[in-house]
Amino acid sequence: MIQTDVIIVGGGPAGSACAARLKDSGLDVRILDKQAFPRNKLCAGWISPDVFTDLGYSPDDYPHALTRIHRIHFHLFRIPLPVKTRQYAIRRIEFDHWLLQKAGVPVHTHAVKKIQRIRSGYVIDDQFECRYLVGAGGTHCPVRRTFMEPVPSRPETARIAAVEKEFQGFQRVRKCHIWYLEKGLPGYAWYLPKKGGWINIGIGGKQHGLTARKTTIMNHWRTFVARLMDKGFLDQSPGNPSGHTYYLRHAPYHRKGLENGMPENMFVIGDAAGLSTLDMGEGIHAAVQSGIAAADAIIAGRPMQVSHISRFSLPGLVKSGFRSA
Repeated sequence: MIQTDVIIVGGGPAGSACAARLKDSGLDVRILDKQAFPRNKLCAGWISPDVFTDLGYSPDDYPHALTRIHRIHFHLFRIPLPVKTRQYAIRRIEFDHWLLQKAGVPVHTHAVKKIQRIRSGYVIDDQFECRYLVGAGGTHCPVRRTFMEPVPSRPETARIAAVEKEFQGFQRVRKCHIWYLEKGLPGYAWYLPKKGGWINIGIGGKQHGLTARKTTIMNHWRTFVARLMDKGFLDQSPGNPSGHTYYLRHAPYHRKGLENGMPENMFVIGDAAGLSTLDMGEGIHAAVQSGIAAADAIIAGRPMQVSHISRFSLPGLVKSGFRSA
């Protein structure tokens, strides 16, 4: 039996940010993740400068390809709305692995199956014992599943269905584009070129809206790809996408769950907590912020607070365009 102060289930940005903060405070921390790193992660891969700031790094510290985005070309009902900004695009297979390495804690490739509460904390699969347990395993996190279902439940109105494809190819268009509400999509689609010839395209929409319209995210994907080819963004179809679901931030759930209804010494963060922004479904910054918030709660011996985590991305995205580069 491996005994430690804190076990974090999930090695993405939320788990890594939490682990780094806890380690710096002197606590013994271990991360469990069902996949070995580096690993692919479904995500468009754009981040704000605040992500680096919150982590205590500069963009210059990042050792992999970092695409600087100075303008995003939004389209609303086919009306072009270019917005000056300062954002970055990364590849999650590189970014997540880098953060995990920077955290500097032991990482175990282990798929969690059973979690038990004991007097002194938690036991996982009769192999790991900890005083504090942090769930950072995404939408289907085993910590969340064990201790937070079915109550409080996550509202279906907050569930997002998304499909995307990241591939290397000739970048016929080298600007970032986002289309809102195209062809009745209850969400948006994106085209994001990155360094190294990488392109990430995808769409995301509210599942209840898709169901109400009697359509699917894949129907919208096929329409979107055809439009990209017709408009000269792509010269051929990139092939079948990968899909996933996640949850936007939903305040009543957080009041009842994250801040007031958690079992003792247990926390959920990142996508496990459903913290993606309401306007863009962006989750990396919220993941980092929630990881730090959970660590601070453990260090201070108090409940975790999430009220400071922004519910929207667009105000910060626009504001960053007025900052000095």
